[in-house]
Amino acid sequence: MLRVLLIWLFCGAAFAQAFPAKPIRLVVGFPPGGSGDFLTRLIADEMAKDLGVAVIADNRPGAGGNIAAEIVAKAPADGYTLVNAPHHAINIALYKSTNYQEKDFAGVCRVATGATVLVVNNNQPFNTLGQLIDYARQNPGRLFNASAGFGSAPHLAAVLFESVAGVKLTSVQFKGGGPAAQSLLAGDTQMMFATPGIPGAEAGLPGYHYTFWFGLYAPAGTPAPVLRRLHQAAAKGLAKPDTREKIAAQGMDATPSASPDAFETELRAEAPMWRELVRDSGARIE
Repeated sequence: MLRVLLIWLFCGAAFAQAFPAKPIRLVVGFPPGGSGDFLTRLIADEMAKDLGVAVIADNRPGAGGNIAAEIVAKAPADGYTLVNAPHHAINIALYKSTNYQEKDFAGVCRVATGATVLVVNNNQPFNTLGQLIDYARQNPGRLFNASAGFGSAPHLAAVLFESVAGVKLTSVQFKGGGPAAQSLLAGDTQMMFATPGIPGAEAGLPGYHYTFWFGLYAPAGTPAPVLRRLHQAAAKGLAKPDTREKIAAQGMDATPSASPDAFETELRAEAPMWRELVRDSGARIE
């Protein structure tokens, strides 16, 4: 048994020393134009500089990020296919069924954390959050909210807002933040939740606080030395002042985890909170 273990450890170390030997695919479940796409392309460029190979951003929008997550969950556990996504517990709780589970992923590194801001089309009969809430209460379902897709941070932010404010919105689901914003600007929808932040209590809505984040995941079973090498490249890029400034300009903060193990601990600790938020929202997708 000891001999077998030593051989396995040697093989894993040798594999890690040779990693990476080819381009890495970084999948994101949203189209160009939104915060998820921005972060993916930024961290891909930074990781490529440290790893010495191309890190290619691959947009696979649809099903609230489920398509991208499934691609990576079923990929070889060799570190060459990653996904940049929120906590997988969100979609697993939101959708009746998914072709992946939380155990199908190995955490690499949290990338960035942000809050949400409520923005409205200019041609609306309200100018403050309180006026919007009053209007929504008097006109249930008549305010159309542009959402970045089922299970996205803006979707859950809107669901929490409905619960705390006691209003009913009509959410229109798009395939990402970019298309949702275009709808709002065109006047097809009247409001949307996006980055960087809505001060709940300060703006007159006590009890409202919502933050979101994106993180890097590899398929479960990826060798620990490979996860550490990927984390090292991501954390190094996120520590650069210019990278942090670019992320801050998008209303987010660079928040790299201390290690892959630390990220896994964070994921386990947060999972019940995300499941509870989805359950309490009443949102469920067949």
